[in-house]
Amino acid sequence: MPIPARRSNPAIRTRTFTNAAGFTYIGLLVAVVVMGVALSAVGVVWRMQAQREREQELLFIGHDFERAIASYYKAGRQFPQEIDDLLDDKRGPQPAHHLRRFYNDPMTSAQDWNIIRVGVLGITGIASSSKDAPIKKEGFNKDEDAFKDATTYGDWQFVYQPRLRLRRAGAAPKAAD
Repeated sequence: MPIPARRSNPAIRTRTFTNAAGFTYIGLLVAVVVMGVALSAVGVVWRMQAQREREQELLFIGHDFERAIASYYKAGRQFPQEIDDLLDDKRGPQPAHHLRRFYNDPMTSAQDWNIIRVGVLGITGIASSSKDAPIKKEGFNKDEDAFKDATTYGDWQFVYQPRLRLRRAGAAPKAAD
């Protein structure tokens, strides 16, 4: 004789499903919280990496400005009066382009550089207008040693200073390249 199939009580089935659904819901909430914390940590790391990349870009652009000012100075023994002079130097028969383009400050994403002038001589350098504290504190090139003690990116000043040489003892100093 066949054994009749046992029927489960519908009340027990509903209660079991409701208990399982409650544990699943709590588990899902815990998973969402853990993912939120993990994404927050990833966001902090990503932000730090992005700032380090902007620092590298600031160093590149600052040295490019410094090289452009040096090139302008060496071409005519005078400093530029405006940034546009670096872009299009019309002092000679052939226009010279000491700087390809006027870069944005990578720390502020705007063309709001602090222009460094020495009296009436003209522009001798640039610096970022950002007041943020730099991440990089060491590992600079030897011409960047002053950047180690910087408290803001504005303290990273890229200035061209021509070296002075003496021809002979007692002779007047001559500007050198």
